[in-house]
Amino acid sequence: MRILLIRHGDPDYEHDDLTEKGRREAALLGRMAPSMNIDDCYVSPLGRARATASYSLKAMGKEAAVLDWLMEFPAKADISLFPELARAYPDATKEDIRCAASSVVWDMVPSYWTEHPEYMEPEGWRRSAAARSGDSAQVYDRVCLELDRLLEGYGYVREGRRYRVVRESTRTAACYCHFGIICALLAHLWNTSPFVLWHGLALAPTSVTELVSEERQQGIASFRALRVGDISHLYAGQEPPSFAARFCEVFSNEEQRH
Repeated sequence: MRILLIRHGDPDYEHDDLTEKGRREAALLGRMAPSMNIDDCYVSPLGRARATASYSLKAMGKEAAVLDWLMEFPAKADISLFPELARAYPDATKEDIRCAASSVVWDMVPSYWTEHPEYMEPEGWRRSAAARSGDSAQVYDRVCLELDRLLEGYGYVREGRRYRVVRESTRTAACYCHFGIICALLAHLWNTSPFVLWHGLALAPTSVTELVSEERQQGIASFRALRVGDISHLYAGQEPPSFAARFCEVFSNEEQRH
């Protein structure tokens, strides 16, 4: 079985849509889509993901099933519950903290999370201040359960940290979604902490991450990446990758995202 995890194009977050650049990126991805041998398509309910998928679906003559759990990983951290989290989310204002405002749980600075090894542990991250201050563990478990239900439909049943093959499949499933949720899905498939992937990967808009099942022992499968964050379709169309996945390379560059 193949799984393609595809991030949406350059985003217009204010309108939950694509920028003009994002539409060019999605169009180039659409040109490649017929050669990707996709059988089944799934898409996040959010507009930027659906707009991205529309180019590929039209090129392939397919429709996609909308899966609510593919929306951007919605967990939050209430920074008012643990004073130390003010260091993790320095962009939060004092007024935000007093009002118990929430922050996107993974969007913390490296100077904080790297000092706390629990964020790097496959199970330990659940005991972290960020996890205990919000619903990230509950959201993660729900997303993982839904992924396993999807894979069970293809014949792969989760047992512990691996999958039992009850029915062989060579189908390809493509999920058009978002950076945060892609990292959560990879963390579950690879039995690692999602924080490691949230901070260790930068997946450019319209990038393709491809995984395949490996059944080295009959009846036992795992999923391995053949490519991560592939944007060869952008290079083929001479379209530079969006910076939306990244933060500034050097702090003095004020034109890049800080």
